[in-house]
Amino acid sequence: MKKIKVSVISYLNTLPFVYGLKHSKTVNYIDFIYDTPAKCAVRLANRSVDIGIVPAAVIPEIPDRKIISKYCIGASGTVRSVVLCSNEPLSEIKNVYLDGESRTSALLARLLLAEYWKIDVSLFPATSIKEIDPYKKNTAYLLIGDKVFDFEDRFMYKFDLSETWKSFTGMSFVFAAWTAVNPLPDGFISMFDAALSFGIDSISEAARENKSSLTCQDAVKYLTENIDYNFDYAKHKALVMFWNMVMKLKSKYRSC
Repeated sequence: MKKIKVSVISYLNTLPFVYGLKHSKTVNYIDFIYDTPAKCAVRLANRSVDIGIVPAAVIPEIPDRKIISKYCIGASGTVRSVVLCSNEPLSEIKNVYLDGESRTSALLARLLLAEYWKIDVSLFPATSIKEIDPYKKNTAYLLIGDKVFDFEDRFMYKFDLSETWKSFTGMSFVFAAWTAVNPLPDGFISMFDAALSFGIDSISEAARENKSSLTCQDAVKYLTENIDYNFDYAKHKALVMFWNMVMKLKSKYRSC
């Protein structure tokens, strides 16, 4: 059987998935490609991979896509690794630099700034961590992924976007979901999900392979307390709500 190409986001939050896939029979049927969330979406859209853990905001734009797993990268409150950071209160923020590695987090930030915090700011892309200046006046930064662990202590104000989304909507949030664009062999999805489940059940072992700046103990805490991997009915509802709200936001700005 031809190996199935799988694009995996190279963040700590996917480590249980990677561990489960590598330590199960599924590893014999797949080839891993490690990407940022944005690159993962591009690969899936151009069909250079068969499966990807794709940023939630991009999924509706991919032709013939299908969410295949009962697991996702989600949060039911504080996620820690998707934050708006500043050394000034939100009322003084005029400029926001958006991490370009994930459109989902960028769109969530735009949505919360406009509809929840209701502040008018100028938005700029941030393409490198070298652009992060904690002392820049009237400025906030959207930080995502493992870089948050390195920068979070440099800021006085940290606004967790998943926690804020829950305050806004009362719902959990889905950051990324396993999505396929090509036909898969019979039985593969069940085998794939079993491997993911094994990884989630083996977080303590998986955390020993952690390459972020967190200690093994802190990595376990983050993966068990901040990330919620079950793609249940409530998260499906939350995902549809997010898609609809983003559509309205885009329509609002187009009409201005």
